[in-house]
Amino acid sequence: MKKYHRIFFGLLLLGFAASFGMSIYFFLKTLHTNVVLANEKDIKEPVYHFILIPEEMDNPYWRSLKKGAADAGRHAGAAIEYIGPVQTNTDEQIKIIEKAIASKVDGIITQGIDKPAFKDAIHRAKRAGIPVITIDTDAPDSERSTYIGSDNYLAGYLAGQTLIKGTNGHAVVGIITGNYNPNEKLRVKGFQDAVSKQSGIKIAGVKSSNISRIQAAEKTYEMFQKHPDITAFYGTSALDGLGIAAVAEKFGKAKDLYIISFDALPETLNLLGKGVIDATVKQKPYAMGHKSVQTMVQLLHHHDPPKILYTETTVIKKADIMSEKGGRGND
Repeated sequence: MKKYHRIFFGLLLLGFAASFGMSIYFFLKTLHTNVVLANEKDIKEPVYHFILIPEEMDNPYWRSLKKGAADAGRHAGAAIEYIGPVQTNTDEQIKIIEKAIASKVDGIITQGIDKPAFKDAIHRAKRAGIPVITIDTDAPDSERSTYIGSDNYLAGYLAGQTLIKGTNGHAVVGIITGNYNPNEKLRVKGFQDAVSKQSGIKIAGVKSSNISRIQAAEKTYEMFQKHPDITAFYGTSALDGLGIAAVAEKFGKAKDLYIISFDALPETLNLLGKGVIDATVKQKPYAMGHKSVQTMVQLLHHHDPPKILYTETTVIKKADIMSEKGGRGND
């Protein structure tokens, strides 16, 4: 009997020792893992915290711009916080700027807004030592450090020249503009100036889509109803061309209308390939985002960049996308 007791207690002691040993092993392993993770976290800790405030969070154009900023941020050691309104709302954008100042971010990258409250917010940012870069839309009367984006007047002028050639100088044109922000106004003004000396071109009217594909389609339909002689449309924002094209296809007018759009979204390029859209003004949102982060780092190192840094703007047609089929670059 005693023999069995000894065997039993021996096995019990052996099991306890094994269990204790495994506990020590996993404890040390966990401790080692925590140290490694902590070291990795220290290595990846961002040097800067920038906030990027888009016009609309889920707009494809702004998502491309965000990607450019994020890619540059990884190389520069900058964390990019992307936050803005779901739909165009300048008051909300300004509130986000105010919160960013209170949070003491290292830099603010935002669309310029033509409002006194925006200028006041930028003034407060400067007093707090936070540089501000405007992208896509400038606010030259504010205390922003620099503007990075398209020359919007030139972009509109190029669109006008393209329409003149595409219609042989004879068209009744409807203009659908995203909104009446400064950048959109410049695109309309550039277009109007380009076609102003063409006696065969008449502008039927200008309607705002409020940066909405649905509203762009609605305004296009309204203009058709009011001006049935319209033979061409010009859309000044990324979603305007898609709304115009939808109406043209629905009512069987795609072959009769000359449509010039803005930006090179995949859907836009698809419609360009099908011949529904005749041309589109291609901006470089990825380059805008990438350059804005690089420039912000320069500002924090007390380098003074130019007050205006224009990114490339071109017009592309169906023939141009054939050589680019499959996609090239980030824009």
